[in-house]
Amino acid sequence: MHKEDHKGAKAPSVHSSKTAIPTDTPYLGFGLGLRTDHFHDVLQQKPALDWFEVVSENFMVDGGKPKYYLHAIRERYPMVMHGVSLSIGSTDPINYDYLRKLKVLANELQPEWLSDHLCWTGAHQTNSHDLLPLPYNEEALSHVVDRVSAVQDFLGRQILLENVSSYITYKESVMTEWDFLNEVAARADCHILLDINNIYVSARNHDFSCRDYLNGIAENRVRQFHLAGHSDYGDYVIDTHDHDVADPVWDLYREALKRFGLISTMIERDDNIPPLEDLLAELDVARRIANEVCNFDQPITPGNDTANHG
Repeated sequence: MHKEDHKGAKAPSVHSSKTAIPTDTPYLGFGLGLRTDHFHDVLQQKPALDWFEVVSENFMVDGGKPKYYLHAIRERYPMVMHGVSLSIGSTDPINYDYLRKLKVLANELQPEWLSDHLCWTGAHQTNSHDLLPLPYNEEALSHVVDRVSAVQDFLGRQILLENVSSYITYKESVMTEWDFLNEVAARADCHILLDINNIYVSARNHDFSCRDYLNGIAENRVRQFHLAGHSDYGDYVIDTHDHDVADPVWDLYREALKRFGLISTMIERDDNIPPLEDLLAELDVARRIANEVCNFDQPITPGNDTANHG
């Protein structure tokens, strides 16, 4: 499947009272996070999937073997870039050295979009290498909106912001996480990467309703879904990306499809990484659920998620 097959692609038609895809949102189909474990298999097997998401920081270098594989795979598949170091909520000045490197990589890859997390990752020029939640109040909101606008101006494109999994809350918060995310997207005119697993993890940890979260997110701002596994310790849940997608997250994915229609969906796996064929089988579960929920005229199958529905 060559990248040109996907330009301007549309979602399959559905029998529904609502539009499956917002008209200004490119639809990519079903993808995976590209990991080094699978570089060789992807090039050799040319698996029937629609796109890959790459972790931006892994490739913000001048050359080397990973960049060779990245560009070779990019010739065959569309890509999106997903960052972990933007630290959009930090009080440190925006790191324009980082943004310049990010922009260089984006110019090389020409991704469908760029994303990062609605969080802060450090302060005083020290990176914690963790995705830390924000207090949800007007002061933080104004701060983040200004920074998102500056980042988008520098990059010359809109970005997507992802909801993080969280394990603490702030006394200073005066609004829900979903209201805060909505307001950031609306005021900064950016898009949302909705991580379904993170909603479930945070809902368990903080005792809120997953459905309230989904219903609180503006339909026209969501461009991508993340699915992933987690570790359940009973009293709390941690977003570990080292297990298969859990049944409650699949159930929540069904609800998300009902709410937002067909959205570009991918599975993240960062540890205990299985063979590529196992991840492709798991991706087929997402595809099957989408077929069931969205009631397609022509069911989507591996390889025709976008190219055959232009």
